[in-house]
Amino acid sequence: MKFVVSSIELLSHLQAVSRVISNKNTLPILDNFLFSMEKGVLKITASDLESTLVTSLQLENTDGSGDIAIPAKILTDILKEFSDIPLTFEIDINAMSIVIQSESGKFTIMGQNGAEYPQMPVLKDDQKQSLEIEGEVLLSGINKTLFATADDELRPVMNGIYMELSPDDTTFVASDAHKLVRYKRTDVNAEAASSFILPKKPASLLKNILPREEGVVKLEFDDKNAAFTLTNYKLVCRLVEGNYPSYNSVIPTDNPYKMTIDRVEFYNVLRRVSVFSNQASNLVKLALSGNQLSISAQDIDFSISANERLNCQYEGEDMEIGFKSTFLIEILSNLATSDVIMEMSDPTRAGILLPSGSDDENEDILMLLMPMMINT
Repeated sequence: MKFVVSSIELLSHLQAVSRVISNKNTLPILDNFLFSMEKGVLKITASDLESTLVTSLQLENTDGSGDIAIPAKILTDILKEFSDIPLTFEIDINAMSIVIQSESGKFTIMGQNGAEYPQMPVLKDDQKQSLEIEGEVLLSGINKTLFATADDELRPVMNGIYMELSPDDTTFVASDAHKLVRYKRTDVNAEAASSFILPKKPASLLKNILPREEGVVKLEFDDKNAAFTLTNYKLVCRLVEGNYPSYNSVIPTDNPYKMTIDRVEFYNVLRRVSVFSNQASNLVKLALSGNQLSISAQDIDFSISANERLNCQYEGEDMEIGFKSTFLIEILSNLATSDVIMEMSDPTRAGILLPSGSDDENEDILMLLMPMMINT
């Protein structure tokens, strides 16, 4: 088996799929890439058993076909040291040897039998549902929600993005019990109502490869696995099992107090003031009165405090409410509009942050943050 490939192009594909490989693989062969050559197409597979990512390259100068597992670390390490040059791979399937030749050098690696590499999971035809979604829309849904997922070993359902499909819209939801994001798209519709929980790792992999791709992503899923087919990549992952909590029931509907404020100013002031908050709680206090917002923080242990005022538009009675500054800053950095609207009802109930207007009429985004007790 022999082929010629650009070092930079091969490295780009390898770096994309290598993110799948775990540092603590249960099977030694998973420390390898699986190279499969057939009819001038080189397929490269990486897997950690839970997620499998495949990329393909169309090559012009090839000879033969076959499968071989090549050590991932040594291959990516050597490719990083080349400028953009053609490399010739000569692979002896029987001897499991890989010889990489450049204009001036020769490098030999030992591989493993490709037949020992785990098979990619196959979705069940009788349970399979499919949907086509623009890559840009899927990327937006992941970007807007991934930061709000949890790291909770006791409740694994919270550790992923909940995708709820219906004939009217598609909703992406993530929550860690402190903050919640609901991102709805009316331009993505499924034939029937269904849902699944996409784990954090494959969602991160998609976040990495989607910007490289253009066009439509084919999404297929059954009760156990989901497959995302892109132009040059295919990701198959095991879904999180279990029922996602009823997220709509925690979103307060009656929020009479409404503040509209410049998002960037609000974000910058929070970053400055939060430096003075208690390191354990990160508590910042928002005091609303008239059309002014006062943001304050203090750390009694170190006798430091900060207070800054901002102009805003506010409808409602004077109130004080506390939030964890790191979460509030994170939410504001994931909203894109120039102004944000914050809806509240009282200091013990969740605050809702919404974009003030949107460039895209097909998207509806809501972010919720639970308050913290203010010590008076």
